[in-house]
Amino acid sequence: MIGLGLIGGSLLRAAAGKRTVWGATLSEADAGAARADGFDCGTDLDAALRRAAERDALIVLAVPLTALDETLHHVAEQAPECLLTDVTSVKGPVLRAVRRWAPDTRFVGGHPMAGKAESGWSAGTAGLFDGAAWVVGVEPGTDLGDWAEVAALALEAGAHVVPAGAAAHDEAVARVSHLPHLLAAVLSAVAAEGGPLAAALAAGSYADGTRVAGSRPALVRAMTEGNREALLPVLDDALGRLGAARGSLASTGGLAVTINAGHEGKQTFAQAREAQRTGVRIDLTAPDAVEALAALGERGGRITALTDELRTATGEVS
Repeated sequence: MIGLGLIGGSLLRAAAGKRTVWGATLSEADAGAARADGFDCGTDLDAALRRAAERDALIVLAVPLTALDETLHHVAEQAPECLLTDVTSVKGPVLRAVRRWAPDTRFVGGHPMAGKAESGWSAGTAGLFDGAAWVVGVEPGTDLGDWAEVAALALEAGAHVVPAGAAAHDEAVARVSHLPHLLAAVLSAVAAEGGPLAAALAAGSYADGTRVAGSRPALVRAMTEGNREALLPVLDDALGRLGAARGSLASTGGLAVTINAGHEGKQTFAQAREAQRTGVRIDLTAPDAVEALAALGERGGRITALTDELRTATGEVS
């Protein structure tokens, strides 16, 4: 595990007992705290990677996007042929960086849809991923043996696996993760202008709408700026809807179109989550397995188990 913050630290905890695990981080504080909790961790990144190369270990990159290129240089020098995955919240930029800086690694991207506002080793828990969606990247040419190894790690951590390509993932998280972070930031800033009275009256709608604004700003900047290409058109969509709401309120005094559309959108998501699911099986040795996995993800399906020595993926789809 390279990086021992919230996600990396939680995954190290979740994998312990199921696998032999060790970690490295540039943070003396996180490394010391992890050792104090009984984990094999240090600050010598190259030593940890050489150990991975010797054991042909799965390497997980749990570093911020801004630190990715430098970390990949170390991977390319010390463990260039290992299986590599990541937990970064954007996939296109990571895929391009790996292909540029560590092209000999066997890379399968990953993104657990789990987190909280706190950060660092102390914020992590072994149960962070229980019931969470974990995207495991599937691209043309993906080695499905490697894919299954990464998927197995996610399943062991308590998540279910959503197969998706980098472009599809980045567009989806722009809508359901990165735009909400920006809107929460704007809501928080607008509310703060209301002064002490607004603070005294702030209740559930304020708390629900601004929760993620408490996240570490550097982390939010990395994920939103790193997904610039996908986020811009989604942000344009949101701004257009806000502009239409403003125009309607100014001209007619009505907000029915905006509010009704939001209510319907919320119901649509709820129905999708509650819809009856049917079982699926995908033979990972079949010629069309990559396409089948990608199609399953596009339909909102998920993998819940791997069987037959990781040769068959079983799951469900609405």
